[in-house]
Amino acid sequence: MKVVRRHWSIASLTLCAMLFALCPPAHAQQTEKIFRIGFLYPSTPSGSAVLVDAFRQEMSKLGWIEGKNISVDYRFADGKRERLPELTADLVRLKVDLIVVTGVQPALVAKKATTTIPIVFTSAPDPVGLSLVASLARPGGNITGLSSLNPELNTKRLEILKDAIPKLARVGLLWTAGGRGGDIQLKELRLAAQALKLKLEEITTQPDPKGLESAFQAAKQKQVSAIMTSAGRRLFGERKRIVELTGKYRFPAIYIQKEFVDEGGLMSYGADYVDLFRSSAHYVDKILKGSKPGDLPVQQATKFEFIINLKAAKQIGLTIPINVLERANKVIR
Repeated sequence: MKVVRRHWSIASLTLCAMLFALCPPAHAQQTEKIFRIGFLYPSTPSGSAVLVDAFRQEMSKLGWIEGKNISVDYRFADGKRERLPELTADLVRLKVDLIVVTGVQPALVAKKATTTIPIVFTSAPDPVGLSLVASLARPGGNITGLSSLNPELNTKRLEILKDAIPKLARVGLLWTAGGRGGDIQLKELRLAAQALKLKLEEITTQPDPKGLESAFQAAKQKQVSAIMTSAGRRLFGERKRIVELTGKYRFPAIYIQKEFVDEGGLMSYGADYVDLFRSSAHYVDKILKGSKPGDLPVQQATKFEFIINLKAAKQIGLTIPINVLERANKVIR
């Protein structure tokens, strides 16, 4: 009988071990933590949809699903820079786990608002010059992200305009005053215009229908022969209206992003912002998994595109020289 009892005892233990192996550990049965992310954007929801969607899709590919393991509090300033401190303070009060910001001013406001909540900027023209980070290799503090290199690209845009319009002498620059990023761009553009022997007419505008109409009227009065836009999320949000006005006033124009050409614009040269937004999702992923922002090097844009829309050129009676067309990554016919 002792042997029989021992036989059943061993069998029971074996069965228990098998059942235990099939059971998931207790911690796996617990509800997965939902991280709370704040998303701060200076423009409108509709104007930023294409970029926000790129970020969300990349987050999903990395396993971060809204409503499952992350929640996102979106805050849009609707082109009103003065709203940024209030919107940022709201995200800080909510005790979000991380803040994603787009553009120079939101990044500066967020950095001032918190030294503990991690911050990821999706695009900044000169992170070191703007004092967002200590260095590109070692950002330090609670902030890191991606650089769009816009100041360096402004010279190239002016060169393209001059090559596309050989007799070009006067260029109108649309920009929104009040931001440090804009000041950096202006400095670079003034030097570039001087080197190319071009007159740069600086036209300050508000990113709303009335302000933009006034800006184009001013450009006409100043007798500019072409238009270029400064980098900025607020102007990007109004890209459809800007493209419509360049057509109305028959101005050749070069823009900083391909999305302007998607709306019917003539030319664009610049970083691929969709790629930058996708890349920012990888920073968020690493930080949520434990990395410190200050240890993650700032990544500079690596994908650049030069796009020409010949349909837009035809509408304003402009013939683009062959040597310019040959340099384009994409020509829309």
